[in-house]
Amino acid sequence: MSKKESFVKGTLILAGAALIARVLGLFQRVPLEHILGDIGNASYSQANAAYFMLLTLATAGIPSTLSKMVSERHALNRPEEARRVYQAALLFAGAAGVVMFVLLFVLAPYYAAASGVPESVVAIRALAPALLLFPLIAIIRGYLQGRNIMIAGGVSQVIEQIVRVATGIVLAFLLFNWGYSGEQIAAGATFGAVLGGVAALVVMLVYSMKLSRKDQTEGKEKAEKESGRLPFKRIYAEIFKLSIPIVLTALAVPAVNFIDNSILKPLLTGQIGSGQATYILGILGNRAQMIAGIPPILAIALSQSLVPIISAAYARKDQEHLQRQVTLAMRVAVLSGMPIILALGTAAYSVNGLLFSTRDGSSIVALLTFATIFQITMMTSNSILLGVGKANLSMVHVAIGILVKLAASYVLAQFWGIYGIIIATGLCFLVITLLNVRAMKQIVPFSLMGSRWGGFLVTIVALSGIGYGLNQAGIQMVDLMPARVAFFLTCCIVGVAVVALYPILLIALRVVRKDELAGYPAPLRKVLSPLMRLQRGGRQVG
Repeated sequence: MSKKESFVKGTLILAGAALIARVLGLFQRVPLEHILGDIGNASYSQANAAYFMLLTLATAGIPSTLSKMVSERHALNRPEEARRVYQAALLFAGAAGVVMFVLLFVLAPYYAAASGVPESVVAIRALAPALLLFPLIAIIRGYLQGRNIMIAGGVSQVIEQIVRVATGIVLAFLLFNWGYSGEQIAAGATFGAVLGGVAALVVMLVYSMKLSRKDQTEGKEKAEKESGRLPFKRIYAEIFKLSIPIVLTALAVPAVNFIDNSILKPLLTGQIGSGQATYILGILGNRAQMIAGIPPILAIALSQSLVPIISAAYARKDQEHLQRQVTLAMRVAVLSGMPIILALGTAAYSVNGLLFSTRDGSSIVALLTFATIFQITMMTSNSILLGVGKANLSMVHVAIGILVKLAASYVLAQFWGIYGIIIATGLCFLVITLLNVRAMKQIVPFSLMGSRWGGFLVTIVALSGIGYGLNQAGIQMVDLMPARVAFFLTCCIVGVAVVALYPILLIALRVVRKDELAGYPAPLRKVLSPLMRLQRGGRQVG
Protein backbone atom coordinates (compact mmCIF):
# COMPACT_ATOMS: atom_id res chain seq x y z
CA MET A 1 0.00 0.00 0.00
CA SER A 2 1.39 3.42 -0.94
CA LYS A 3 1.88 6.14 1.68
CA LYS A 4 -0.94 8.15 0.11
CA GLU A 5 -3.33 5.18 0.18
CA SER A 6 -2.29 4.38 3.74
CA PHE A 7 -2.92 7.95 4.89
CA VAL A 8 -6.29 8.14 3.14
CA LYS A 9 -7.31 4.83 4.69
CA GLY A 10 -6.18 6.04 8.11
CA THR A 11 -8.01 9.34 7.67
CA LEU A 12 -11.23 7.56 6.72
CA ILE A 13 -10.89 5.19 9.69
CA LEU A 14 -10.63 8.17 12.03
CA ALA A 15 -13.46 9.98 10.22
CA GLY A 16 -15.66 6.89 10.54
CA ALA A 17 -14.88 6.68 14.24
CA ALA A 18 -15.62 10.39 14.66
CA LEU A 19 -18.96 9.96 12.86
CA ILE A 20 -19.90 6.97 15.03
CA ALA A 21 -18.88 8.94 18.12
CA ARG A 22 -21.02 11.89 17.02
CA VAL A 23 -24.04 9.65 16.43
CA LEU A 24 -23.55 7.99 19.81
CA GLY A 25 -23.24 11.40 21.41
CA LEU A 26 -26.52 12.43 19.81
CA PHE A 27 -28.06 9.18 21.03
CA GLN A 28 -27.08 10.20 24.57
CA ARG A 29 -28.29 13.78 24.29
CA VAL A 30 -31.78 12.76 23.13
CA PRO A 31 -32.99 10.84 26.22
CA LEU A 32 -31.12 13.19 28.56
CA GLU A 33 -32.83 16.24 27.08
CA HIS A 34 -36.18 14.69 28.00
CA ILE A 35 -35.39 14.20 31.70
CA LEU A 36 -32.92 16.93 32.68
CA GLY A 37 -35.27 19.92 32.66
CA ASP A 38 -34.21 23.50 31.94
CA ILE A 39 -31.59 23.78 34.71
CA GLY A 40 -30.26 20.28 34.05
CA ASN A 41 -29.88 20.89 30.31
CA ALA A 42 -28.13 24.20 30.92
CA SER A 43 -25.82 22.58 33.51
CA TYR A 44 -24.95 19.73 31.17
CA SER A 45 -24.19 22.20 28.38
CA GLN A 46 -22.04 24.38 30.66
CA ALA A 47 -20.03 21.42 31.94
CA ASN A 48 -19.24 20.15 28.47
CA ALA A 49 -18.28 23.59 27.15
CA ALA A 50 -15.76 24.18 29.94
CA TYR A 51 -14.44 20.63 29.73
CA PHE A 52 -13.80 20.61 25.98
CA MET A 53 -12.11 23.99 26.18
CA LEU A 54 -9.60 22.75 28.76
CA LEU A 55 -9.23 19.36 27.07
CA THR A 56 -8.27 21.10 23.82
CA LEU A 57 -5.67 23.16 25.66
CA ALA A 58 -4.25 20.02 27.27
CA THR A 59 -4.13 17.76 24.21
CA ALA A 60 -4.75 19.41 20.84
CA GLY A 61 -1.67 19.66 18.68
CA ILE A 62 0.60 17.58 20.87
CA PRO A 63 -0.65 14.15 19.62
CA SER A 64 -0.22 15.19 15.97
CA THR A 65 3.20 16.70 16.76
CA LEU A 66 4.17 13.51 18.59
CA SER A 67 2.97 11.45 15.63
CA LYS A 68 5.19 13.47 13.30
CA MET A 69 8.24 13.24 15.57
CA VAL A 70 7.85 9.50 16.12
CA SER A 71 7.25 8.78 12.44
CA GLU A 72 10.34 10.76 11.41
CA ARG A 73 12.60 9.01 13.91
CA HIS A 74 11.44 5.54 12.92
CA ALA A 75 11.98 6.47 9.27
CA LEU A 76 15.58 7.36 10.23
CA ASN A 77 15.90 4.04 12.11
CA ARG A 78 16.18 5.75 15.50
CA PRO A 79 13.47 3.96 17.52
CA GLU A 80 15.20 4.64 20.85
CA GLU A 81 14.78 8.39 20.25
CA ALA A 82 11.13 7.85 19.36
CA ARG A 83 10.58 6.05 22.68
CA ARG A 84 12.32 8.87 24.53
CA VAL A 85 10.04 11.41 22.86
CA TYR A 86 7.05 9.25 23.79
CA GLN A 87 8.16 9.10 27.44
CA ALA A 88 8.54 12.88 27.57
CA ALA A 89 5.08 13.35 26.05
CA LEU A 90 3.53 10.96 28.59
CA LEU A 91 5.08 12.89 31.47
CA PHE A 92 3.73 16.13 30.06
CA ALA A 93 0.27 14.59 29.57
CA GLY A 94 0.18 13.41 33.16
CA ALA A 95 1.17 16.83 34.50
CA ALA A 96 -1.21 18.67 32.16
CA GLY A 97 -4.07 16.39 33.19
CA VAL A 98 -3.50 17.11 36.89
CA VAL A 99 -3.29 20.87 36.29
CA MET A 100 -6.44 20.96 34.16
CA PHE A 101 -8.33 18.78 36.66
CA VAL A 102 -7.44 21.08 39.53
CA LEU A 103 -8.32 24.19 37.53
CA LEU A 104 -11.72 22.86 36.48
CA PHE A 105 -12.58 21.53 39.94
CA VAL A 106 -11.46 24.61 41.88
CA LEU A 107 -12.75 27.24 39.47
CA ALA A 108 -16.09 25.54 38.77
CA PRO A 109 -18.12 27.70 41.22
CA TYR A 110 -16.67 30.92 39.84
CA TYR A 111 -17.27 29.98 36.21
CA ALA A 112 -20.79 28.73 36.96
CA ALA A 113 -21.69 31.94 38.78
CA ALA A 114 -20.18 34.20 36.11
CA SER A 115 -22.07 32.44 33.32
CA GLY A 116 -25.40 32.72 35.13
CA VAL A 117 -25.94 29.01 35.86
CA PRO A 118 -24.60 28.47 39.41
CA GLU A 119 -26.38 25.11 39.55
CA SER A 120 -23.88 23.69 37.01
CA VAL A 121 -21.07 23.38 39.61
CA VAL A 122 -21.83 19.76 40.48
CA ALA A 123 -21.95 18.69 36.79
CA ILE A 124 -18.66 20.45 36.03
CA ARG A 125 -16.93 18.83 38.99
CA ALA A 126 -18.30 15.40 38.11
CA LEU A 127 -16.69 15.75 34.68
CA ALA A 128 -13.34 17.09 35.93
CA PRO A 129 -11.67 13.67 36.64
CA ALA A 130 -11.89 12.88 32.92
CA LEU A 131 -9.13 15.45 32.39
CA LEU A 132 -6.75 13.15 34.29
CA LEU A 133 -7.28 10.46 31.64
CA PHE A 134 -7.76 12.01 28.23
CA PRO A 135 -4.37 13.75 27.89
CA LEU A 136 -2.73 10.33 28.39
CA ILE A 137 -5.13 8.74 25.89
CA ALA A 138 -4.35 11.44 23.34
CA ILE A 139 -0.59 10.95 23.71
CA ILE A 140 -0.80 7.17 23.30
CA ARG A 141 -3.05 7.70 20.28
CA GLY A 142 -0.54 10.13 18.75
CA TYR A 143 2.32 7.67 19.30
CA LEU A 144 0.42 4.80 17.69
CA GLN A 145 -0.54 7.02 14.74
CA GLY A 146 3.15 7.85 14.37
CA ARG A 147 3.70 4.11 14.07
CA ASN A 148 0.93 4.03 11.42
CA ILE A 149 -1.55 2.18 13.67
CA MET A 150 -4.63 4.30 12.97
CA ILE A 151 -7.16 1.65 13.98
CA ALA A 152 -6.24 1.98 17.66
CA GLY A 153 -7.48 5.57 17.84
CA GLY A 154 -10.69 4.67 16.04
CA VAL A 155 -11.45 1.67 18.25
CA SER A 156 -10.70 3.54 21.47
CA GLN A 157 -12.91 6.46 20.39
CA VAL A 158 -15.85 4.18 19.63
CA ILE A 159 -15.43 2.12 22.84
CA GLU A 160 -15.10 5.30 24.88
CA GLN A 161 -18.32 6.69 23.44
CA ILE A 162 -20.23 3.44 23.93
CA VAL A 163 -19.22 3.25 27.61
CA ARG A 164 -19.75 7.00 28.11
CA VAL A 165 -23.21 6.97 26.58
CA ALA A 166 -24.36 3.77 28.29
CA THR A 167 -23.13 4.67 31.77
CA GLY A 168 -24.17 8.31 31.45
CA ILE A 169 -27.73 7.37 30.50
CA VAL A 170 -27.98 4.66 33.17
CA LEU A 171 -26.71 6.97 35.91
CA ALA A 172 -29.00 9.79 34.76
CA PHE A 173 -32.10 7.59 34.73
CA LEU A 174 -31.26 6.09 38.11
CA LEU A 175 -30.90 9.57 39.63
CA PHE A 176 -34.10 10.68 37.87
CA ASN A 177 -36.07 7.75 39.28
CA TRP A 178 -34.62 8.37 42.75
CA GLY A 179 -35.97 11.92 42.64
CA TYR A 180 -32.76 13.93 42.35
CA SER A 181 -32.73 17.44 40.86
CA GLY A 182 -31.92 18.28 37.25
CA GLU A 183 -28.41 19.52 38.03
CA GLN A 184 -27.62 16.31 39.98
CA ILE A 185 -28.95 14.20 37.10
CA ALA A 186 -26.72 16.21 34.76
CA ALA A 187 -23.75 15.38 37.02
CA GLY A 188 -24.53 11.68 36.70
CA ALA A 189 -24.69 12.03 32.91
CA THR A 190 -21.39 13.90 32.71
CA PHE A 191 -19.65 11.34 34.96
CA GLY A 192 -20.18 8.84 32.15
CA ALA A 193 -17.29 10.61 30.38
CA VAL A 194 -14.95 9.59 33.21
CA LEU A 195 -15.94 5.92 32.88
CA GLY A 196 -15.66 6.18 29.10
CA GLY A 197 -12.17 7.58 29.56
CA VAL A 198 -11.18 4.59 31.69
CA ALA A 199 -12.40 2.24 28.94
CA ALA A 200 -10.56 4.18 26.23
CA LEU A 201 -7.33 4.19 28.25
CA VAL A 202 -7.54 0.40 28.68
CA VAL A 203 -7.96 -0.02 24.90
CA MET A 204 -4.99 2.23 24.16
CA LEU A 205 -2.79 0.42 26.71
CA VAL A 206 -3.67 -2.93 25.12
CA TYR A 207 -2.60 -1.69 21.67
CA SER A 208 0.51 -0.08 23.15
CA MET A 209 1.59 -3.30 24.90
CA LYS A 210 1.00 -5.34 21.73
CA LEU A 211 3.24 -2.95 19.81
CA SER A 212 5.92 -3.12 22.51
CA ARG A 213 5.94 -6.92 22.38
CA LYS A 214 6.15 -6.79 18.58
CA ASP A 215 9.12 -4.41 18.77
CA GLN A 216 10.89 -6.76 21.18
CA THR A 217 10.21 -9.73 18.91
CA GLU A 218 11.58 -7.89 15.88
CA GLY A 219 14.65 -6.74 17.79
CA LYS A 220 13.79 -3.03 17.60
CA GLU A 221 14.52 -2.45 21.28
CA LYS A 222 18.01 -0.94 21.55
CA ALA A 223 20.07 0.23 24.45
CA GLU A 224 19.80 3.92 25.01
CA LYS A 225 23.58 4.23 25.31
CA GLU A 226 24.00 3.45 21.59
CA SER A 227 23.10 6.98 20.60
CA GLY A 228 22.75 8.74 23.93
CA ARG A 229 19.59 9.94 25.59
CA LEU A 230 17.79 12.94 24.19
CA PRO A 231 17.34 15.51 26.97
CA PHE A 232 13.72 16.22 27.84
CA LYS A 233 14.41 19.94 27.54
CA ARG A 234 15.24 19.53 23.86
CA ILE A 235 12.25 17.26 23.27
CA TYR A 236 9.82 19.70 24.90
CA ALA A 237 11.28 22.59 22.93
CA GLU A 238 10.59 20.73 19.70
CA ILE A 239 7.11 19.61 20.80
CA PHE A 240 5.97 23.06 21.90
CA LYS A 241 7.45 24.83 18.90
CA LEU A 242 5.31 22.67 16.62
CA SER A 243 2.25 22.16 18.79
CA ILE A 244 1.44 25.56 20.31
CA PRO A 245 0.22 27.07 17.01
CA ILE A 246 -1.77 23.87 16.37
CA VAL A 247 -3.30 24.01 19.86
CA LEU A 248 -4.38 27.62 19.48
CA THR A 249 -5.72 26.94 16.00
CA ALA A 250 -7.67 23.92 17.24
CA LEU A 251 -9.29 26.09 19.92
CA ALA A 252 -11.53 27.82 17.37
CA VAL A 253 -14.65 25.65 17.73
CA PRO A 254 -14.32 24.80 21.47
CA ALA A 255 -13.63 28.46 22.21
CA VAL A 256 -16.72 29.60 20.30
CA ASN A 257 -18.89 27.05 22.10
CA PHE A 258 -17.35 28.07 25.43
CA ILE A 259 -18.01 31.74 24.70
CA ASP A 260 -21.63 31.06 23.74
CA ASN A 261 -22.29 29.02 26.87
CA SER A 262 -20.60 31.67 29.02
CA ILE A 263 -22.19 34.85 27.68
CA LEU A 264 -25.63 33.72 26.52
CA LYS A 265 -27.45 34.00 29.82
CA PRO A 266 -25.82 37.30 30.94
CA LEU A 267 -26.60 38.83 27.53
CA LEU A 268 -30.18 37.61 27.16
CA THR A 269 -31.53 37.67 30.72
CA GLY A 270 -32.38 41.36 30.49
CA GLN A 271 -34.30 40.79 27.23
CA ILE A 272 -36.22 37.56 27.88
CA GLY A 273 -35.81 36.82 31.59
CA SER A 274 -33.57 34.41 33.48
CA GLY A 275 -35.79 31.33 33.07
CA GLN A 276 -36.18 31.69 29.31
CA ALA A 277 -32.47 32.43 28.89
CA THR A 278 -31.63 29.22 30.76
CA TYR A 279 -34.03 27.31 28.50
CA ILE A 280 -32.43 28.79 25.36
CA LEU A 281 -28.97 27.89 26.68
CA GLY A 282 -30.06 24.26 26.98
CA ILE A 283 -31.41 24.29 23.41
CA LEU A 284 -28.21 25.79 22.03
CA GLY A 285 -25.85 23.46 23.89
CA ASN A 286 -27.76 20.17 23.83
CA ARG A 287 -29.59 20.41 20.51
CA ALA A 288 -28.17 22.95 18.07
CA GLN A 289 -24.44 22.47 18.73
CA MET A 290 -24.83 18.69 18.66
CA ILE A 291 -26.71 18.57 15.35
CA ALA A 292 -24.53 21.26 13.76
CA GLY A 293 -21.48 19.17 14.61
CA ILE A 294 -22.49 16.44 12.13
CA PRO A 295 -21.91 18.07 8.68
CA PRO A 296 -18.21 18.94 9.16
CA ILE A 297 -17.08 15.38 9.97
CA LEU A 298 -17.00 13.79 6.50
CA ALA A 299 -16.22 17.03 4.66
CA ILE A 300 -13.14 17.74 6.75
CA ALA A 301 -11.95 14.12 6.64
CA LEU A 302 -12.15 14.01 2.86
CA SER A 303 -10.37 17.32 2.43
CA GLN A 304 -7.69 16.42 4.97
CA SER A 305 -6.89 13.26 3.02
CA LEU A 306 -5.43 15.67 0.43
CA VAL A 307 -3.27 17.61 2.92
CA PRO A 308 -0.22 15.28 2.74
CA ILE A 309 -0.24 15.66 -1.06
CA ILE A 310 -0.34 19.43 -0.59
CA SER A 311 2.57 19.26 1.86
CA ALA A 312 4.62 17.17 -0.58
CA ALA A 313 3.87 19.51 -3.51
CA TYR A 314 4.86 22.53 -1.39
CA ALA A 315 8.11 20.87 -0.35
CA ARG A 316 8.93 20.10 -4.02
CA LYS A 317 7.99 23.67 -5.00
CA ASP A 318 5.61 22.19 -7.58
CA GLN A 319 3.35 25.22 -7.94
CA GLU A 320 1.05 23.73 -10.58
CA HIS A 321 0.33 20.60 -8.56
CA LEU A 322 0.03 22.65 -5.36
CA GLN A 323 -2.51 24.96 -6.98
CA ARG A 324 -4.56 22.01 -8.20
CA GLN A 325 -4.57 20.24 -4.82
CA VAL A 326 -5.34 23.33 -2.73
CA THR A 327 -8.28 24.10 -5.02
CA LEU A 328 -9.43 20.50 -4.81
CA ALA A 329 -9.17 20.31 -1.01
CA MET A 330 -11.26 23.45 -0.49
CA ARG A 331 -13.76 22.45 -3.17
CA VAL A 332 -14.18 18.91 -1.83
CA ALA A 333 -14.77 20.29 1.68
CA VAL A 334 -17.52 22.65 0.52
CA LEU A 335 -19.17 20.25 -1.91
CA SER A 336 -19.21 17.27 0.46
CA GLY A 337 -20.43 19.26 3.47
CA MET A 338 -23.25 21.16 1.79
CA PRO A 339 -25.83 18.36 1.21
CA ILE A 340 -25.81 17.35 4.90
CA ILE A 341 -26.16 21.00 5.89
CA LEU A 342 -29.08 21.47 3.50
CA ALA A 343 -30.85 18.31 4.66
CA LEU A 344 -30.48 19.01 8.38
CA GLY A 345 -31.10 22.75 8.02
CA THR A 346 -34.28 22.56 5.95
CA ALA A 347 -35.67 19.67 8.05
CA ALA A 348 -34.66 21.24 11.39
CA TYR A 349 -38.27 21.39 12.62
CA SER A 350 -38.79 17.69 11.93
CA VAL A 351 -35.38 16.73 13.35
CA ASN A 352 -36.19 18.70 16.49
CA GLY A 353 -39.63 17.14 16.79
CA LEU A 354 -38.28 13.64 16.19
CA LEU A 355 -35.42 13.74 18.68
CA PHE A 356 -36.31 16.11 21.47
CA SER A 357 -39.05 16.79 24.01
CA THR A 358 -40.39 19.94 22.30
CA ARG A 359 -40.18 21.57 18.88
CA ASP A 360 -38.93 24.82 20.37
CA GLY A 361 -35.70 26.22 19.00
CA SER A 362 -35.98 24.70 15.52
CA SER A 363 -34.87 27.98 13.96
CA ILE A 364 -31.83 28.03 16.30
CA VAL A 365 -30.88 24.53 15.12
CA ALA A 366 -31.39 25.52 11.47
CA LEU A 367 -29.38 28.75 11.63
CA LEU A 368 -26.42 27.20 13.46
CA THR A 369 -26.43 24.24 11.04
CA PHE A 370 -26.28 26.54 8.01
CA ALA A 371 -23.43 28.48 9.66
CA THR A 372 -21.29 25.31 9.73
CA ILE A 373 -20.39 25.76 6.06
CA PHE A 374 -17.98 28.45 7.26
CA GLN A 375 -16.73 26.14 10.02
CA ILE A 376 -15.91 23.58 7.31
CA THR A 377 -14.02 26.10 5.17
CA MET A 378 -12.23 27.46 8.25
CA MET A 379 -11.03 24.06 9.45
CA THR A 380 -10.01 22.93 5.97
CA SER A 381 -8.05 26.10 5.26
CA ASN A 382 -6.44 25.83 8.71
CA SER A 383 -5.28 22.32 7.80
CA ILE A 384 -3.85 23.51 4.49
CA LEU A 385 -1.88 26.30 6.19
CA LEU A 386 -0.55 23.77 8.69
CA GLY A 387 0.38 21.50 5.77
CA VAL A 388 2.49 24.20 4.13
CA GLY A 389 4.22 25.17 7.37
CA LYS A 390 2.21 28.33 8.09
CA ALA A 391 0.75 27.29 11.45
CA ASN A 392 1.56 30.68 12.97
CA LEU A 393 -0.66 32.42 10.42
CA SER A 394 -3.66 30.20 11.13
CA MET A 395 -3.11 30.78 14.86
CA VAL A 396 -3.22 34.57 14.40
CA HIS A 397 -6.30 34.31 12.17
CA VAL A 398 -8.14 32.22 14.78
CA ALA A 399 -7.30 34.81 17.44
CA ILE A 400 -8.73 37.58 15.23
CA GLY A 401 -11.84 35.51 14.56
CA ILE A 402 -12.42 34.93 18.28
CA LEU A 403 -12.18 38.68 18.94
CA VAL A 404 -14.69 39.27 16.14
CA LYS A 405 -16.95 36.65 17.69
CA LEU A 406 -16.88 38.33 21.10
CA ALA A 407 -17.48 41.83 19.77
CA ALA A 408 -20.20 40.78 17.31
CA SER A 409 -22.00 38.69 19.95
CA TYR A 410 -22.30 41.65 22.32
CA VAL A 411 -23.48 43.97 19.54
CA LEU A 412 -25.81 41.66 17.59
CA ALA A 413 -27.40 40.11 20.70
CA GLN A 414 -28.84 43.53 21.49
CA PHE A 415 -30.84 43.42 18.24
CA TRP A 416 -31.52 39.75 17.51
CA GLY A 417 -30.95 37.92 20.79
CA ILE A 418 -29.83 34.31 20.37
CA TYR A 419 -29.89 34.70 16.58
CA GLY A 420 -27.39 37.54 16.85
CA ILE A 421 -25.07 35.29 18.87
CA ILE A 422 -25.32 32.55 16.23
CA ILE A 423 -24.73 35.06 13.41
CA ALA A 424 -21.62 36.17 15.30
CA THR A 425 -20.45 32.53 15.31
CA GLY A 426 -20.85 32.29 11.54
CA LEU A 427 -19.11 35.64 11.14
CA CYS A 428 -16.17 34.39 13.25
CA PHE A 429 -15.69 31.32 11.04
CA LEU A 430 -16.11 33.41 7.88
CA VAL A 431 -13.48 35.96 8.96
CA ILE A 432 -10.98 33.20 9.74
CA THR A 433 -11.71 31.58 6.37
CA LEU A 434 -11.20 34.83 4.45
CA LEU A 435 -7.92 35.55 6.25
CA ASN A 436 -6.74 32.00 5.59
CA VAL A 437 -7.69 32.16 1.92
CA ARG A 438 -5.86 35.47 1.53
CA ALA A 439 -2.72 33.90 3.05
CA MET A 440 -3.07 30.80 0.86
CA LYS A 441 -3.35 32.91 -2.29
CA GLN A 442 -0.08 34.60 -1.41
CA ILE A 443 1.52 31.15 -1.44
CA VAL A 444 -0.25 29.82 -4.54
CA PRO A 445 -2.98 31.43 -6.66
CA PHE A 446 -6.16 29.35 -6.71
CA SER A 447 -9.90 29.72 -7.20
CA LEU A 448 -12.41 27.87 -5.05
CA MET A 449 -15.25 27.87 -7.59
CA GLY A 450 -14.40 30.49 -10.21
CA SER A 451 -17.09 30.51 -12.89
CA ARG A 452 -18.92 27.72 -11.06
CA TRP A 453 -20.32 29.93 -8.29
CA GLY A 454 -23.51 30.56 -10.26
CA GLY A 455 -24.30 26.87 -10.64
CA PHE A 456 -23.39 26.14 -7.04
CA LEU A 457 -25.63 28.93 -5.68
CA VAL A 458 -28.50 27.81 -7.92
CA THR A 459 -28.07 24.29 -6.49
CA ILE A 460 -28.18 25.59 -2.91
CA VAL A 461 -31.23 27.79 -3.48
CA ALA A 462 -33.11 25.09 -5.38
CA LEU A 463 -32.46 22.39 -2.79
CA SER A 464 -33.21 24.77 0.10
CA GLY A 465 -36.60 25.41 -1.45
CA ILE A 466 -37.21 21.74 -2.18
CA GLY A 467 -36.10 20.62 1.29
CA TYR A 468 -38.15 23.28 3.07
CA GLY A 469 -41.20 22.58 0.91
CA LEU A 470 -41.02 18.83 1.56
CA ASN A 471 -40.59 19.50 5.28
CA GLN A 472 -43.61 21.78 5.40
CA ALA A 473 -45.68 19.22 3.50
CA GLY A 474 -44.43 16.32 5.61
CA ILE A 475 -45.22 17.86 8.98
CA GLN A 476 -48.88 17.97 7.97
CA MET A 477 -48.86 14.21 8.57
CA VAL A 478 -48.99 14.85 12.33
CA ASP A 479 -52.77 15.03 11.89
CA LEU A 480 -52.81 11.51 10.40
CA MET A 481 -50.38 9.57 12.60
CA PRO A 482 -48.30 9.84 15.78
CA ALA A 483 -46.17 12.98 15.65
CA ARG A 484 -42.79 11.25 15.91
CA VAL A 485 -43.66 8.85 13.11
CA ALA A 486 -44.60 11.82 10.93
CA PHE A 487 -41.37 13.62 11.80
CA PHE A 488 -39.32 10.49 11.10
CA LEU A 489 -40.90 10.02 7.68
CA THR A 490 -40.43 13.71 6.90
CA CYS A 491 -36.74 13.58 7.83
CA CYS A 492 -36.28 10.54 5.59
CA ILE A 493 -38.08 12.18 2.66
CA VAL A 494 -36.15 15.46 2.94
CA GLY A 495 -32.81 13.69 3.45
CA VAL A 496 -33.23 11.31 0.51
CA ALA A 497 -34.51 14.04 -1.82
CA VAL A 498 -31.76 16.56 -1.00
CA VAL A 499 -28.88 14.06 -0.98
CA ALA A 500 -30.06 12.38 -4.21
CA LEU A 501 -30.70 15.59 -6.14
CA TYR A 502 -27.53 17.35 -4.97
CA PRO A 503 -24.96 15.49 -7.12
CA ILE A 504 -27.33 15.51 -10.08
CA LEU A 505 -27.63 19.30 -9.99
CA LEU A 506 -23.89 19.76 -9.42
CA ILE A 507 -23.09 17.73 -12.52
CA ALA A 508 -25.93 19.08 -14.66
CA LEU A 509 -24.88 22.65 -13.86
CA ARG A 510 -21.17 21.78 -14.43
CA VAL A 511 -20.10 22.63 -10.90
CA VAL A 512 -18.34 19.24 -10.95
CA ARG A 513 -16.76 18.35 -14.31
CA LYS A 514 -15.75 15.09 -15.87
CA ASP A 515 -12.12 15.93 -16.60
CA GLU A 516 -11.31 16.71 -12.93
CA LEU A 517 -13.01 13.68 -11.38
CA ALA A 518 -9.81 11.61 -11.18
CA GLY A 519 -8.39 13.99 -8.56
CA TYR A 520 -11.33 13.54 -6.13
CA PRO A 521 -11.08 11.14 -3.15
CA ALA A 522 -12.30 7.62 -3.98
CA PRO A 523 -15.61 7.81 -2.02
CA LEU A 524 -16.69 10.87 -4.04
CA ARG A 525 -15.59 9.32 -7.35
CA LYS A 526 -17.79 6.30 -6.70
CA VAL A 527 -20.80 8.54 -6.14
CA LEU A 528 -20.20 10.94 -9.04
CA SER A 529 -18.86 8.71 -11.82
CA PRO A 530 -22.18 7.04 -12.78
CA LEU A 531 -23.82 10.47 -13.07
CA MET A 532 -21.29 11.94 -15.48
CA ARG A 533 -23.40 10.89 -18.47
CA LEU A 534 -25.51 13.95 -17.61
CA GLN A 535 -22.66 16.07 -18.99
CA ARG A 536 -22.20 16.24 -22.72
CA GLY A 537 -19.78 18.06 -24.93
CA GLY A 538 -16.49 16.47 -23.86
CA ARG A 539 -13.71 18.10 -21.90
CA GLN A 540 -14.44 21.23 -19.93
CA VAL A 541 -11.93 23.80 -18.80
CA GLY A 542 -12.20 24.38 -14.99
